[in-house]
Amino acid sequence: MNPTEPRAAAPRTRPDILVSAPLLRGHEPVRLLLDPRTGARMELSPKVHFVLDRLDGVRTLEQIGEDYAARFGARLGEPQWRQLLGLFYGRRLLVGTETQLPASAAAVPAATPPARGHWAEGRLRLVADGDARFDVLRHLPSPARHRVARGAAVLLLGAALCALLAGLAWRLPELTASARALGHRPAMFLLVAVALWFSMALHEVGHALTARAVGATVGELGVRWRLPMVYLYCDVPDARFLSRRRQVAVAAAGALTNLAVLLPAYGGWLLLTRHGGSHPTLSAVLLSGTVVGLANLLPLPPLDGYRILEAVLGTTRLAQETRRFVARSLPGRRPGTGPGAGGYPRRARRLYLGYAALWTVLTAGLLLAVAWAVFSLTPATERLLTAVLTMLATTALVTLRVVRPARHRQREAGR
Repeated sequence: MNPTEPRAAAPRTRPDILVSAPLLRGHEPVRLLLDPRTGARMELSPKVHFVLDRLDGVRTLEQIGEDYAARFGARLGEPQWRQLLGLFYGRRLLVGTETQLPASAAAVPAATPPARGHWAEGRLRLVADGDARFDVLRHLPSPARHRVARGAAVLLLGAALCALLAGLAWRLPELTASARALGHRPAMFLLVAVALWFSMALHEVGHALTARAVGATVGELGVRWRLPMVYLYCDVPDARFLSRRRQVAVAAAGALTNLAVLLPAYGGWLLLTRHGGSHPTLSAVLLSGTVVGLANLLPLPPLDGYRILEAVLGTTRLAQETRRFVARSLPGRRPGTGPGAGGYPRRARRLYLGYAALWTVLTAGLLLAVAWAVFSLTPATERLLTAVLTMLATTALVTLRVVRPARHRQREAGR
């Protein structure tokens, strides 16, 4: 098969190709495409998707060309048809082209590479194929698989988590006073760190279990580092091809797992306090675990709250497109950098302006909260040293996360 098909031909798109709902990116909607055989991805413009969606094996290229002309007011010429069909055949998107894939490529799962990056940023794969490991519904008894039973379990867990957060808020002064006593026992901070790492591991397991429960694919689990942060990750390659409700469920599962892990810890803390005891380490675990769980719901990349916001709004690359929109809105922008703010539809302008304001408020609030926490927990004689160390850590973080990626993009653009 080749891209020089006669107009009477009726090629068909492979049925296993995944195409998402329309997602706003910049000034026009796009659709994401995933080839589950190779993990290859691409973005489809409205015109490309219009043609690909109508390759059903029944309509001929001539009929699709007529539909295209009626929809967009212009006909596809021979060069345009050759370009489109060359793209579809080259990406193995049509029935019959999948047999042209080499055996090694067809066996590659839709997952990220086992390891990549450098000392400051990279990842290491720990679990290669998570589908078989996390297909929990297959091992549950039949009554537990019923939608009503699962819904009742979710409601019960939600009620328990609401009660947990209410109890922690009510006893926050007591928890804070108990956790401050840990300052005299610095060795116990290691135990708190281990507990947080265990919670982070369960966070990713929660993503994986929920993804399998809603029919998504779990690609791999591993460790990712963006110094000074080192954290675990769970790859769900087809998450954006789920319904919005299921996307939100998969994204929120990690934070809910973080909070669910605290339920027995909170029960133990209540039992200790009721008998007149105090446990600073347990108090610190409750406070830090709650902060980590709730912080993951903030709509900032790369947190889960950001994925939830993108799913709810029906957007892709929201943060990047917001930065581009703000840059194009500024006076004195360079010519040839795309349409100005006036070239965006009204919904896009409102959305990107709103997210820019939200990002600014949240970032400023987080910086103030960190500063307040550092100074409130530091003795007055050590606050100057703490301020200097905090500024150095912030500078290093900005350099690794902002300055270096920007220079890397400039080098890539210059090649």
